[in-house]
Amino acid sequence: MRKKIPEIIVVGAGFFGAVLAERIAGQAGLPVRLFERRSHIGGNSWSEPDPETGIEFHKYGSHIFHTSDQKVWDYIRRFTDFNEYRHTVWTTSRGRVFPLPINLAAINGFYGQNFSPSAAREFIMKEAGGEKITHPANLEEKAVSLIGRPLYEAFIRGYTIKQWEKDPRELSADIITRLPVRYNYNIRYFSDKYEGVPLDGYGALFKRLLKNELITLSLGLDFLKQSIPTETLVIYSGAIDEFFDYRLGRLDWRTLHFEAERHDLPDYQGTSVMNYADPETPFTRIHEFKHYHPERPPTGKTLIFREFSRSAKPGEEPYYPVPAADNPRRYQNYLELAKEKAPNVIFGGRLGAYKYLDMDDSIAEALKCYEERVLPRLKAG
Repeated sequence: MRKKIPEIIVVGAGFFGAVLAERIAGQAGLPVRLFERRSHIGGNSWSEPDPETGIEFHKYGSHIFHTSDQKVWDYIRRFTDFNEYRHTVWTTSRGRVFPLPINLAAINGFYGQNFSPSAAREFIMKEAGGEKITHPANLEEKAVSLIGRPLYEAFIRGYTIKQWEKDPRELSADIITRLPVRYNYNIRYFSDKYEGVPLDGYGALFKRLLKNELITLSLGLDFLKQSIPTETLVIYSGAIDEFFDYRLGRLDWRTLHFEAERHDLPDYQGTSVMNYADPETPFTRIHEFKHYHPERPPTGKTLIFREFSRSAKPGEEPYYPVPAADNPRRYQNYLELAKEKAPNVIFGGRLGAYKYLDMDDSIAEALKCYEERVLPRLKAG
């Protein structure tokens, strides 16, 4: 006899789904079945030790937790401690290495100058105004209007082509609202109040997050192939277009793939992430994971991932949405369809909401969703 499925179902065991499952089980005291079609929890944030080197690696690319949201920080600290790692990013352009975001060191190094902060600001403003772009029509014009063409060509253009597989002149100016430029020597990538990597990894974090006995994990199962009563409350963090079998057309997604290499070296590149800005280099960046845990004993081996970006084909794992063309309109059409055809399904997370969310954003969205959308339904029976 088929086992009865609990009344509440959560689909997707990334941060959005896992936090909601934890809240429903831990605070509301109700059973939850959590579907995840991968073989592990944690979504794209999953990490685990590499069996060959012992190095904790992020299976789907680098994930550094950072937030200024006190509520999010207090919540996640219940499940893990964080180390003191502070993220920096460097970029290789035309055979030279510069820090990102663009700062005073990058400006002086690129132009061969020794500008003061005020002189550098004045110089960049002059560069940005050189082409007199007052109403940018695309990403390239927007970037040039913010930092000038030389810096754009060196740091932005090639990387953007690889990241989106499009000429920047074909992309909307809205993709970049600003390009951060620091007129000092600060090399920290993030400026949030809190930052770090879980001391014992994201895998351990998610295991503690989902240890409540009221949470039933269904790993390696595709929710869309299950028979679910229409009255069941479902929280769905998968791709919304896939949920409706693409009946309104496919949304555009980007996906990533990684090529792993192990080296008998204590250090391959000297930093956790090195971007490659030149279009001739086929990959966008290299991750070296041992740098995320400087508190751990040093090893004579290292593990790197080369990252490649491309459009997601049917059946491939979507990583993030493409905010261009008619995707926003199509997504809104799916939301209208959901109101009519799936009133008991709550869509959320990066894939369900079709928007880029950092880890702290996903947690904040999940906590808000629980308070404003799930609890009222539970109280109403």
